[in-house]
Amino acid sequence: MAFFKQGEIRQRAQTHVNQKYRATAKSIVTESMESYASWKQYDVFLSHSTKDADIVLGVKLVLEELGKSVYIDWIDDAELDRTNVTPETASVLRDRMKSCSSLIFIATENSSSSKWTPWELGYFDGFKRGGVAIFPVLEDWRSSFEGQEYLGLYPLVEKSDTLGNVEVNIKGSFRRRNLSDFIAGKT
Repeated sequence: MAFFKQGEIRQRAQTHVNQKYRATAKSIVTESMESYASWKQYDVFLSHSTKDADIVLGVKLVLEELGKSVYIDWIDDAELDRTNVTPETASVLRDRMKSCSSLIFIATENSSSSKWTPWELGYFDGFKRGGVAIFPVLEDWRSSFEGQEYLGLYPLVEKSDTLGNVEVNIKGSFRRRNLSDFIAGKT
């Protein structure tokens, strides 16, 4: 399987950052806050560790290049306190997840220490079975993805580079779907 590597994801983010007057990754991503509306529908709820801001930006760009709209909590709801687990934050995240067609979990070394990602996966899977996928971002080409045991319940996002175009495929145990079919819930 071909997975995305941290270097290539960070390079996408850095190229974007360089085009935006050398701003930081988090400040560029935060720009999209102005266009947020509470009623907005998204293709993807991006579940991640906030320690991976540059990787989150790179993955967001990959998905947006494929025409997908992406919800990121610290961008679209910057006022939320993600350092503590509170009923108020959980309520907002529930509402946002309900406005998303799918949840993609960015699996990195930092994601296993997140307070929110296991809850987000379980909650989303509970009301939209089949709408969760894992997006491994590996250290380098020698790395393999193992992840935490519960991540094995979900299909993986992998890339196939055909004719110079990056296409993201969702690989499950018995079938492959492209990203658009996965988000649309097609089997």
